[in-house]
Amino acid sequence: MDYKVVFFDVDGTITHHEDGSISNNTKEAIKKLKNKGIRVVAATGRPLSMCKEIREIGIDTFITANGGYVKHDQKVIHKVPIDKDLMQEVVEFASVQNHGLSFFTEDFCMNGVKDIKILKALKETLSLNDYPAINQLIFQQEVYLMCLYATDEAVEKYMHKFPQLTFKRWHPFVLNVLQEEVSKSLAIMKVLQYFDIDRSEAIAFGDGENDIDMLELVGLGVAMGNGNEKLKSVADFVTKKSSEDGIDYALKKYGII
Repeated sequence: MDYKVVFFDVDGTITHHEDGSISNNTKEAIKKLKNKGIRVVAATGRPLSMCKEIREIGIDTFITANGGYVKHDQKVIHKVPIDKDLMQEVVEFASVQNHGLSFFTEDFCMNGVKDIKILKALKETLSLNDYPAINQLIFQQEVYLMCLYATDEAVEKYMHKFPQLTFKRWHPFVLNVLQEEVSKSLAIMKVLQYFDIDRSEAIAFGDGENDIDMLELVGLGVAMGNGNEKLKSVADFVTKKSSEDGIDYALKKYGII
């Protein structure tokens, strides 16, 4: 199979799953893909503003906010803005419940609630060591994804209060708050349509539960050795850990580079 595009999750896939660094072998593998004319796309839970180091290694197409916002160079390919009035209702309810919410525009901020479990989740999912500052102008911007930091028991209150919303868990303490369906796989379909590439000609690498749908969608789905067990069960191949240059290993195994 002649593959034409590779989609990479970022945290724990492109980056070292423990210290957040990007190895030289991974950088070189991405460079080799581009030199062969194979498109390279980052598909991440991060907002675009937190993808600077990914842009620096040569990637210029980004699926961000777990699929809520997609941009190639300066062209917005896909976006799913949340209704501002509905968002305000959720914010007010979360404030009463003292639950954390995060907001994804091209940037990222939170509602000010601080909790050790929230900080742990931010470290694990976005490599953040602190709480991003509250953006007082958030209700004047397009927000493409909200995330709720809560247990299953707490989420039941939201499901009852907001039956028009979907709460989709992708981390033990984090859920997407969705007005319309948002996922990496839907965003990948938009990218494939934009570049006129069939999904059978695509490869995807990931490590988390929010990567399951994209690995199932493409022609070759690769799970990192440090990845989630559910993800590994649906992958076509489980490569080495991100700390062991799993991207480079898999691409060479399949003769892509």
